[in-house]
Amino acid sequence: MVAPCIQCGTCTASCPASHAMDLSPRRIVAALRAGQRDTVLSSRSLWLCASCYACVVRCPSGIPFTDVAYALKREAARTGVDDRRGSALARAFVRVADRLGRSAETELLLRYWLSTNPLRAIAALPLAFRLWRRGRLSLFGRGIVGRQDLQRMMAALERPGSGA
Repeated sequence: MVAPCIQCGTCTASCPASHAMDLSPRRIVAALRAGQRDTVLSSRSLWLCASCYACVVRCPSGIPFTDVAYALKREAARTGVDDRRGSALARAFVRVADRLGRSAETELLLRYWLSTNPLRAIAALPLAFRLWRRGRLSLFGRGIVGRQDLQRMMAALERPGSGA
């Protein structure tokens, strides 16, 4: 899937998150082509992908890098060779989204910090209190209408043979 890459760097130049990545999209493709799969799987770059598809739209070789990143994330999570912070954030997001049908920042951050650095959650309490007092922070996320329907749909997609 990445073999046609000409290493022009357009993917990295187009990526809004590349500045925070330890491996740029161009370097990820190069590492995959060089057989350095574990290096890619253990990098935090996969978990920083914004899924904006800017790299895909601008790639002159038509490399579906965002789809590659998703496949690599699944592989990293399956094999356990993943960046703990990035996958912890992804797991926290999935739990919140599964429960509510959308993201709720307070619960997302709380789940993430409690799984990676509980002291960070404690340190954020004064700011959280000030934001809550001013009405800028909701303590409890509101779910979407039809949440059960969404959960049934997602469960159907996860069943073997569903084509997902």
